[in-house]
Amino acid sequence: MTALTPFYEVNEALVAMGAEKLNLCMQCGMCAGSCPWRIVDGPFNVRRLIRMAQMGVEGYESDDILYGCTTCNKCVLKCPRGVTIIDVVRAMRTMIAETGAIPAVLKTVTGSVHSRRNPWSEPEEKRTEWMEGLDVPLFDGDKEYFLFVCCTSAYDVRSRKIAKAMTQVLKAAGVSFGVIGQEESCCAESVRKIGDEELFMTTAEKNIKLYQEKGVKKVITTSPHCYYTFTREYPELGADFEAIHYTQLLARLIESGQLKLSKTLDTKVTYHDPCYLGRHSEVYDEPRALINAATGGNLVEMGRIRKESLCCGAGGGRLWMETPPEWRFSDLRIHEACETGAAILATACPYCVSMLEDSRKTVNKEEEIQIRDISELLAEAL
Repeated sequence: MTALTPFYEVNEALVAMGAEKLNLCMQCGMCAGSCPWRIVDGPFNVRRLIRMAQMGVEGYESDDILYGCTTCNKCVLKCPRGVTIIDVVRAMRTMIAETGAIPAVLKTVTGSVHSRRNPWSEPEEKRTEWMEGLDVPLFDGDKEYFLFVCCTSAYDVRSRKIAKAMTQVLKAAGVSFGVIGQEESCCAESVRKIGDEELFMTTAEKNIKLYQEKGVKKVITTSPHCYYTFTREYPELGADFEAIHYTQLLARLIESGQLKLSKTLDTKVTYHDPCYLGRHSEVYDEPRALINAATGGNLVEMGRIRKESLCCGAGGGRLWMETPPEWRFSDLRIHEACETGAAILATACPYCVSMLEDSRKTVNKEEEIQIRDISELLAEAL
């Protein structure tokens, strides 16, 4: 076995790039033990990755090693030393990105954000296609909220149903809102997790400037990923607007009576906690309150919920990467949902919807369970 030569200058560079707590790690293994990759016996091992970063040794750059991390945050919550493990992974990816060596499929994503302002390699003018026939109001300074529709829900055919349902529900509740439209750009949360820090910064700064010029004070997000970056990362760059995930707003409107549902859906629904809404942002109760409101209390829980929820596998850029069937967390999630006897698996994240829809087909459960965003349930119950 060939001995590895430590290169501690790499350690110092990673710390300077944002992995500030890298050297607090004492290799206890709590991170690896809690990682969803251990459930599927995959190649990614976060404990080993951190040790390689500490020593500055080579060999971690492959798609399934460095880019295996979904940034689900489970390891961070388990770490007894408070190591911000996602920052370590992000710093390692940033170092690789600076050499131009990120995986080809992720280069396509970042290149698309750079040239077309979305990660889906779609023309900018198609961003508003989902609005056709809906009479969606444009945002102006008189509107209370700017509705920021995730790029996935603007371009992906399945996910567009989420954007349409959102506008239907917001209108029914009498919410003052509007969209900016074709001038909008990706929030760039995934770009940063992929490692293109420069592109994240320039995109975020342009967005902040645009929102200031438009007079945006409050933002509703359809995606937990957008919500996370607007509340945790944009303020560090000078953003002064408030952001709210739609489940938080709608739960409040139902409680106050401003949003009224005319019927309840007579079906059992189980709920998948998205990593970026749950573990990252600690929004657990509002989505459940909305499901119960839409179904008359017909929410049934899976075994792994809230902080222990099983990641769908899409975060950290993995949405655009190919994952072999035996490593797909979302396949396991479909089986868990079916075990509850629910007819619908609901969630509140377009990434999760995409992954769960794919897995529903690959595990042959299309007749057994439907995948719905909570906004779609509410629109049906209006």
